[in-house]
Amino acid sequence: MAVMNPLVRVEGLHKSFGSLNVLKGIDLTVQQGQKISLIGPSGSGKTTLLRCINYLEEPTQGSIYLDNELIGQRLVGNRKVPMGDKDLARMRAEMGMVFQRFNLFPHLTVLENIILGPMKVQKRERRDAVAHAEELLKKVGMLAKRDAYPEQLSGGQQQRIAIARSLAMRPKLMLFDEATSALDPELVGEVLNVMRSLADEGMTMIIVTHEMRFAESVSDQVVFMADGNIIEQGPPRQIFHDCEIERTRSFIRAVQEH
Repeated sequence: MAVMNPLVRVEGLHKSFGSLNVLKGIDLTVQQGQKISLIGPSGSGKTTLLRCINYLEEPTQGSIYLDNELIGQRLVGNRKVPMGDKDLARMRAEMGMVFQRFNLFPHLTVLENIILGPMKVQKRERRDAVAHAEELLKKVGMLAKRDAYPEQLSGGQQQRIAIARSLAMRPKLMLFDEATSALDPELVGEVLNVMRSLADEGMTMIIVTHEMRFAESVSDQVVFMADGNIIEQGPPRQIFHDCEIERTRSFIRAVQEH
């Protein structure tokens, strides 16, 4: 039986900011359709790992592959050289990223926010982009707000639009960087429900989250990070109820007590 190549492959990833080593040799694989949650204390390198995968941060050392293609670099003989802007933009378009802050364009309507990327980057016809945007707005429960401006929406509504905007590029992979942490508690559920429905549809997802019950319920694998390292990784049941390493146990205990 043929072995499936992983959709994402991270090999020996290091990232330093000056003398601060934020990632210290991360190895991670994500199969097509897998949902991976990254958990751990603040400052453990989770967000930096996501930003390196999307090449918003350039790794100090190591390699990242999407669908077997090196991200951000190309091989010339045995040397890695930076990838051109056009190729990097093409690869980034295959990865949707949803940030803590919604980053919507305030001067554009909801619909215009969503169709901008497909039309500008992927050169799609406006009619097709609008039809797809309306499908996505329906999916995230926001079709009635298609002509509203971001300032007229709650934080939870803006984040659902941000998710729809990422999906409009038809990505192979969705990256979520604490997508609910800037929201009022009563708005968290509506965003998690959208993320849960994406998971149910088979979207490949890497999720940085402090929502432990959500991570336990949607993930195929949970990765516990601390001090720039992957400390432990396994199925949710193992990490949350039967972890092997004391550092993981003490973190899980601390978050469950809150």
